[in-house]
Amino acid sequence: LPVLHHVRYVNQDSFVNAWIYYRKRVIYFCFLDARFYATSGRFEPFSNEGKPLVIQFTVKHEQKIDCGGGYVKVFPADLNQAGMHGDSQYYIMFGPDICGYSTKKVHVIFNYKGKNHLIKKDIKCKDDELTHLYTLILNPDQTYEVKIDNEMVESGSLEEDWDFLPPKKIKDPEAKKPEDWDDRAKIDDETDTKPEDWDKPENIPDPDAKKPDDWDEDMDGEWQPAMIPNPEYKGEWKPKQIDNPNYKGVWVHPEIDNPEYTPDAEIYKFDNIGVIGLDLWQVKSGTIFDNFLITDDVKEAEDFGNETWGATKGPEKKMKEEQDENKRKEEEEKNKEQSTEADEEEEEEEDEGEEEEDETDEPPEEEEDNDALPKDEL
Repeated sequence: LPVLHHVRYVNQDSFVNAWIYYRKRVIYFCFLDARFYATSGRFEPFSNEGKPLVIQFTVKHEQKIDCGGGYVKVFPADLNQAGMHGDSQYYIMFGPDICGYSTKKVHVIFNYKGKNHLIKKDIKCKDDELTHLYTLILNPDQTYEVKIDNEMVESGSLEEDWDFLPPKKIKDPEAKKPEDWDDRAKIDDETDTKPEDWDKPENIPDPDAKKPDDWDEDMDGEWQPAMIPNPEYKGEWKPKQIDNPNYKGVWVHPEIDNPEYTPDAEIYKFDNIGVIGLDLWQVKSGTIFDNFLITDDVKEAEDFGNETWGATKGPEKKMKEEQDENKRKEEEEKNKEQSTEADEEEEEEEDEGEEEEDETDEPPEEEEDNDALPKDEL
């Protein structure tokens, strides 16, 4: 099967899209907030009958995403790309989805007989700001694997982990629990009796309470002491429990073959795979998709992942750590400057206050005593 480095894309006019061409690869970048994104790429149609199907890509939420999808969809070849929308029928939807603290999972959804079926397991996705490699392997023996960063995080059986088919067994509608079936493991001891001194009131009058000296029974009514919990109160008496000699265990409802169950050895098979696309909603923009790959060779997918994501993960992590450290230092310096400015403003205010006090404390000028002056100076 082809490695999808570069394919023809058709974008909807009603959606915002941006493509960055880099080293003959198509990198998809969501660059506006609170937008739906839709785009798709066509390739030569094929069937995965009798061989594995591997879907792989990288996604990076460098914007510290709070709510948005990071998954891809694989469509049948008859998809109208120009009219593609959220309800367009697809074969497979795979990849991370994040929204708040509650939703951080990997979607694995298959279309079976016109209905989309979600995996019954909860697969956690990565939620940091680094690039991660997502891989789905669908095998002809009806098993699957999900990998993140070339490490398996989930695997199992299609029939067991999805509800494609009715259950093989159902409870026998004709079976009923026998009336004499005793499923009580413990019973009351009939020989146990309640002690004569058991019954005590739950609350009693406070023996230390005293009627106030100014209590007027004509005005206040009859005085009664406050009630307090009774230390001798033992609660409701119950006989002790003993093993039930007639206990038969928990009754298990017998099961029979489900007449509606029909095995299907081709749940995994899709006959007309021909389009891969993105159909996403993002609150905060900035997600980057790259390294799309569809193949029937598991080893090729692993090698391709190591050559692309594997070659850049180390330098990317180092660069991110350096950026975070520089940002931390900038914030630290900024806070230090703000603290210094605040201290200087406080000192200026204190100096101004002291100057005002000094002016207030100066003695008033002495007034001339006209009576003490010679008359010729008056």
